[in-house]
Amino acid sequence: MKTAFLLLVTILAIAMSTACGQADAGAPPGQEVRVDGGSYRDIAPAKLREMLEKKDFTLVNVHIPYEGEITGTDLFVPYNQMEQNITRLPADKGARIVLYCRSGSMSTAASKTLVRLGFTNVWNLTGGMIEWKRQGYPLASTAK
Repeated sequence: MKTAFLLLVTILAIAMSTACGQADAGAPPGQEVRVDGGSYRDIAPAKLREMLEKKDFTLVNVHIPYEGEITGTDLFVPYNQMEQNITRLPADKGARIVLYCRSGSMSTAASKTLVRLGFTNVWNLTGGMIEWKRQGYPLASTAK
């Protein structure tokens, strides 16, 4: 009975991983989050780390007060001042912008704001710098 159960669990695990792999083929990474005006993508620290190896996006720290940053950060724009700082962001509203903060809540708010302002390629680091560090990735500094 125990062997049959383990065999069933193994078969189900293989079937699910195969099906998930096929469903995700060619799909953008991360979880799409629908909001008023469009959507943004939530990504995990491991995905951001992978993206940083071939960086082709603007990385923005939106946390206030400043509490450090991820290496490769291009800008610091307070999450509640995104609209006032729009000229600091890429002029092309289709350019990829990745936002992060300390825990993910401020970058979520900033992501919603950018989508509302017409940006179409916004990505948000889930868990922020806390999760980034918990996953074993270093921060560039802690004071500015």
